Amino acid sequence: WDPGVTASTQVVADGPGPDAEYDVTLATGAMTLRYVTTAFTGPRSVTYEAKGAWFTSVDVISVEPFDNGSIVTYDATLRLPLMLRLGDPILRLVFRRVGDAAAGGLKSALEGEFVA
Repeated sequence: WDPGVTASTQVVADGPGPDAEYDVTLATGAMTLRYVTTAFTGPRSVTYEAKGAWFTSVDVISVEPFDNGSIVTYDATLRLPLMLRLGDPILRLVFRRVGDAAAGGLKSALEGEFVA
């Protein structure tokens, strides 16, 4: 559902949970990041952290009941190392585009329109 990701493999634990870790390969630059679960309140909320050479990502996914369905919130925060913080505005613009595409893919998948 995320066009910015070409592959994701669980490498620690079996299924989602507080000990789960995933190797996620990004489409841009074919970089692979290890996403480590840092908080898990399943099935309502999970937080992952990934540290790459050029940035750190903290992703928080939460699910709340709403009417006959759910509201899914995916919030990702990327941080550049101190020496590269001048690039934050550019990173923010690029990541907003990537995030918008991922949000559209997630919405389609949750509505049953996605075919893998």
